[in-house]
Amino acid sequence: MIVVTGAAGFIASALVARLNAANFNEIVVVDNFTNERKLLNLSGKHLTEYVDREQFFTWLDEHHAEVEFIFHLGARTDTTETNRDLLNILNLEYSKQMWQACCRYQLPLVYASSAATYGSGTLGYSDDDVLLSLLRPLNPYGESKNDFDNWAVQQPEKPFFWAGLKFFNVYGPNEYHKDRMASVILHAFRQIQETGSMTLFRSHNPDFADGEQQRDFVYVKDVVDVCMFLMQTRRASGIYNLGTGEARTFLDLTLSTFAALDRTADIHFRDTPEDIRDTYQYFTQADMSKLRGIGYERPFTRLEDGINDYVRNYLVPGAYY
Repeated sequence: MIVVTGAAGFIASALVARLNAANFNEIVVVDNFTNERKLLNLSGKHLTEYVDREQFFTWLDEHHAEVEFIFHLGARTDTTETNRDLLNILNLEYSKQMWQACCRYQLPLVYASSAATYGSGTLGYSDDDVLLSLLRPLNPYGESKNDFDNWAVQQPEKPFFWAGLKFFNVYGPNEYHKDRMASVILHAFRQIQETGSMTLFRSHNPDFADGEQQRDFVYVKDVVDVCMFLMQTRRASGIYNLGTGEARTFLDLTLSTFAALDRTADIHFRDTPEDIRDTYQYFTQADMSKLRGIGYERPFTRLEDGINDYVRNYLVPGAYY
C-alpha cells in the first residue's frame, strides 16, 4: 500500500490520480475529510481506505507491514495564517511524528516543503543543505516549513530513503477548493469568465513594473511525475527544489490564460493587500541542478502549454484530474 496524506487537497489528489494511472490502486488516503468541496478531488479514484489524520499513527502501528511508501503532503498551506500554534501542530510536530514513524518501521518518505522557506530570496534559491539554517522566511507558514527542514537534516536517525520537496508556485487541476490560496491562473479564469478582464497586484517594488513580478510556475502534473520518480528510484535522500528553473511574469501567465480562452486581453492593476504586502515575493526561480543531478531528465511543461491544458481540459469543463 501507498499512503498519501493531505490526500483530498490539491497536489496530493493529483498524485493519487497519477498513481492510479500507473496502476497503483492500493492507496490509503489520510486527511481531515470534513470539507466536502475537497472530497470531490478523490471522486472516482481507486482507493483502499480513508484514514482520519488524527487516527493515522494508530492505524500505522497496526498496518505498517503492509505499507510500501509514504507521501506526506498534508499541511496547513495558507501563507497568510498567523496562528503559530496551529502551524506548529500541523506543519512541524505532525511531520516530526511522521518522520519518527518512518524511521521506526523503515518506511521511505517524501514530504512537502515549500519555496516560502526562501523568504525574500536574498540568498538565492539553491537547495544546498548548507544554506538551510541561514534562510529567513517572510511568514509563519514558511517558518514552519523551514523549521522542519532544519530539524530533519539534523536528525541522527533517518528513514532509509527520504526527500523533502520545496514546491514553488504549483498550478493545475484540483485546486477549486483553495479560494484565496488558489493559483493566479484559477483566479484569472474566473475573473475573465465573469467580467472579461483580469486585475493583477500592482508592484510596490521600484525594481519591478506592474505585472512584471516573477515566479517559478510549475504544473502539478510535473510535480507528481517527480514524486513518482523519487518513489521508483529511491536514491540520494535530501531536500530538493521543485519548480521549472525558469521564472515567468504574472503578465505572461495572464496573457496565456486569455489566449487559452480565445479572449482579447484586458488587464488592470490594484494595490497588493496590506496583510501580504510586506511579505510578498517579487521573484522566485528554482535552482534545479540538484534534482537533475540524481537523474531526473524529463522536461518541465512550458507555462503556455500548461495553462492551455489546465484551462481547456479542466477549468472550462469543470473537470478533475
